[in-house]
Amino acid sequence: MSQSAFINPALLSWSRLRAGLSEIQVAKGLPVKTQRIRDWEAGRSLPTFSQAQRWASIAHVPFGFLFLKEPPAERLPLPDLRTVGGVPPSPPSLGLIDTIKDVLRKQDWYLEYFQEHDISPLPFVGRFSIQSSVLDVVSDLREVLRKGEDDKQRNQDNCMRDLIDAAESVGILVMRSGVVLGNTHRKLDVSEFRGFAISDRLAPVVFINSADAPSARLFTLVHELAHIWIGSTGISDGSSQSDRNEEVFCNAVAGEFLVPQDTIRTEWDMDGAWTSNLAPLAARFRVSKLVVARRARDLGFVSTEQYGAYYQQQLQAYRDKEGGGGSYYRTASTRNSLRFSKAVVAETQSGRLLLREAGKLLGIQPSKLKTYASRLLA
Repeated sequence: MSQSAFINPALLSWSRLRAGLSEIQVAKGLPVKTQRIRDWEAGRSLPTFSQAQRWASIAHVPFGFLFLKEPPAERLPLPDLRTVGGVPPSPPSLGLIDTIKDVLRKQDWYLEYFQEHDISPLPFVGRFSIQSSVLDVVSDLREVLRKGEDDKQRNQDNCMRDLIDAAESVGILVMRSGVVLGNTHRKLDVSEFRGFAISDRLAPVVFINSADAPSARLFTLVHELAHIWIGSTGISDGSSQSDRNEEVFCNAVAGEFLVPQDTIRTEWDMDGAWTSNLAPLAARFRVSKLVVARRARDLGFVSTEQYGAYYQQQLQAYRDKEGGGGSYYRTASTRNSLRFSKAVVAETQSGRLLLREAGKLLGIQPSKLKTYASRLLA
């Protein structure tokens, strides 16, 4: 007969809710009847050790936590900039916490890598502040990234890739994912956050939540880059209603970078339906219609309600047509940043980093690292 695990029932409930799981989901994962889950959480009976270990795995919590007297205090590892109207957001999800911790772990490794290679700090990190002129920050962004106002690709997808390449070429790690730690069963919630920035003179990082509509990610990318330029670290929800000074400023920088105020004011047609402006201006600035709508909202051409409804429409359209995960190796390079991936691969090929350690850093099976390296260098 299997030995019972004398866990704390309250920690079972805490770990399940923390992971956003229902009683039915945990029951299917074990597997046991749903009533058994209720009995365990109520303290009427106890799981076996193997069942408790399986529970910990399903809930993404260390097994030892289930024996604590009370849940451990958890805080976001980065400043939270998501308040709107002075109201703080809901407690962070486990997915957000795990994503940030994973990015910080990668950044820590990259900082050690930098120290060994004696690379100089990046001069543009923290060059400005929220008291600076928005136009000055936009001008410097364009100069450092070598992206003039008319220097854009043919469409928004090319523009996004081109801007990411430019950011990585000057030393910024750009990571993108819509799932937690590469696990397609753990989706990131775009309503919780759209991105975050870690401002560091040696290894600045920008993370974009790919669960968002592609048409909205370009704005988030420039918003997070603006955080790097003002030396501000934090999590953003991309809200146009945010009252946080850093968020308001970075929204303004992103808007001006993508759709210059003077031009849109001149070309916006106030007489027709507001949506009739989107397609021609999107073509004019080589951005998505959603970015134009966002800029129009910021300039008062459309209401917050109109923009919000249009954004939800675009997000739903993306979710409706969302297909498979694409290439395993391309997804891995997107999730890890191309610059970071090349550094890990180089250290592995030199023998200074073990295959299994490289695999853990990149979230890739060691047996696939050779193929991954060949794709990166192709």
